[in-house]
Amino acid sequence: MATHLFNWSKQSIRKQLSVIRGDAAPSMILKNATYLSSARKSWLQGHIWIYEDRIVYTGEKLPEKTDGTEVVDCRGKYVVPGYIEPHSHPFQLYNPHSLAKYASSRGTTTLINDNLMFFLNMDNKKALTMAERLNDLPSSMYWWARYDAQTELEEEDELFSPSDLREWLEHPLVVQGGELTAWPQVMSGDDTTLHWMQYTKELKKPIEGHFPGASERTLTQMALLGVTADHEAMNGEEALRRLDAGMTTSLRYSSIRPDLPKILEELLEHGINDFSRFILNTDGSTPSFYRQGMADKMIAIALDKGVPDIAAYEMASYNVARHYGMDDQLGMIAPGRIAHLNILTSPKNPVPDGVLAKGQWVFRNGESTYPDLPFSWGEYGVNSLNIDWDLKEEDMHFSMPVGIELTNSVILKPYQIGVDVTNDILSESHNECFFVMLDRHGNWRINTVIKGFGRNIGGLASTFSNSGDIIIIGTEKNDMWKAFQELKTHGGGMFLVDNNETVAGIPLPLFGTMSEKPMEELMEEHEHFVNALRERGYEHEDPVYSMLFFSSTHLPYVRVTQQGIFDVHKKSVLFPAVMR
Repeated sequence: MATHLFNWSKQSIRKQLSVIRGDAAPSMILKNATYLSSARKSWLQGHIWIYEDRIVYTGEKLPEKTDGTEVVDCRGKYVVPGYIEPHSHPFQLYNPHSLAKYASSRGTTTLINDNLMFFLNMDNKKALTMAERLNDLPSSMYWWARYDAQTELEEEDELFSPSDLREWLEHPLVVQGGELTAWPQVMSGDDTTLHWMQYTKELKKPIEGHFPGASERTLTQMALLGVTADHEAMNGEEALRRLDAGMTTSLRYSSIRPDLPKILEELLEHGINDFSRFILNTDGSTPSFYRQGMADKMIAIALDKGVPDIAAYEMASYNVARHYGMDDQLGMIAPGRIAHLNILTSPKNPVPDGVLAKGQWVFRNGESTYPDLPFSWGEYGVNSLNIDWDLKEEDMHFSMPVGIELTNSVILKPYQIGVDVTNDILSESHNECFFVMLDRHGNWRINTVIKGFGRNIGGLASTFSNSGDIIIIGTEKNDMWKAFQELKTHGGGMFLVDNNETVAGIPLPLFGTMSEKPMEELMEEHEHFVNALRERGYEHEDPVYSMLFFSSTHLPYVRVTQQGIFDVHKKSVLFPAVMR
């Protein structure tokens, strides 16, 4: 592969050495800075020399040559490492490029990303070439390698072929295996996944788990299987269980699980005073949640709860880099590290006054200075959906006796349908809607009723789903048909129709999953869409996650998958999909 985890050629290293020897000038000096030293666990005063994208010196000396050097006086300012988001799902309506650009403005200059959407929809060569080009951005972009699809796919064995998995795991920009959602299968004898877990360990890369509600016994077995971290703790006790199992414990603050404040309070009550094995994550939150920030917001929560300032910053920088074995390049202010740096007005305020990413300004004087670098998605085969088929009358026939009940944003339970579903319009006196899932190519469908999603949703159609298939929900069949037509017109997205008028929409022209718009514009669309659904009876935390996880078999109790309505516990299809 052309890209290497180590960023510098022999020639560039020689040039960096010449700066130290006084034969060449640094690109930039952060002069008179108070900077965080993770080696000493203290704040030091001195100067930080940068040559192009690398820190070449920290200490009390100034360089002999400064011709062409940008000198930034940081007197009274504090410098910390660029923040790292270790658990990014970079396809939650946004795309990796737009997320990286927005994140950098709040000091998060490194993202470690889920590869699932790209693994399932692209051939390996294009997907990995895309990952390499994304790493050419000022932000650093690393990836996971999934072992499973977290749903029941028709051709999963072909998609997760040994050659494809090996290519991802071996790529230098892929820094971990997981997240492991198929752990019950591994526990019950799935040696194929266990093989890939062992191979990940041979490559000296960590494995991320996905263990909501896991007992001490389960976590112990997961540690024996090789899992090194987990992000699913929902309270202090669960976080301690993971810590006691020897795992790096990732504390979450997300749009559907904003648990971080409670977890930190309970950890402090338990007497925890060493936070070196804790890291922070936002678990792929939806766009408008990030208005309050990313890693900077989590650091602020930690400081507010009484976590010592150095420990709070290290949970979003040094601890993450060390966990991934990359602290020789990330997460520290020391020679040899990538020049990701945040300049703060106070250690009590983690929102940066200035941000350097790979040695260039990406945020300064209250404005983003991230370079305008258009990304050619089509070059890698990331295009809009071509829905070249239409709905048939029988696609709107509902006769199944069992429906699905949404009890929170993501949990589905089966229930006995008690409403009359033979009419074209359902009553608004209850919270039940028609529900259809359709193969994106038009080959099959599943028709049922969903309870708990809303009361007077005319028609909602979405290509945003874990499996990439189409979801239509509503109380009026004409509005459902109209919403589907909007999907066809825009090549994918999420559209809400009421009385034959489109009242909210999010076009998603990249795989029907991602927008091309900047985060700020997407946040407006997302908020408008969510508010429109709330006005029509949606009562849970996040409808975008509801749409995403209808087919996700890592969650209880039933799911709507490509095979049909699926009982997660029994691993069996209750009602199969119908061919069209």
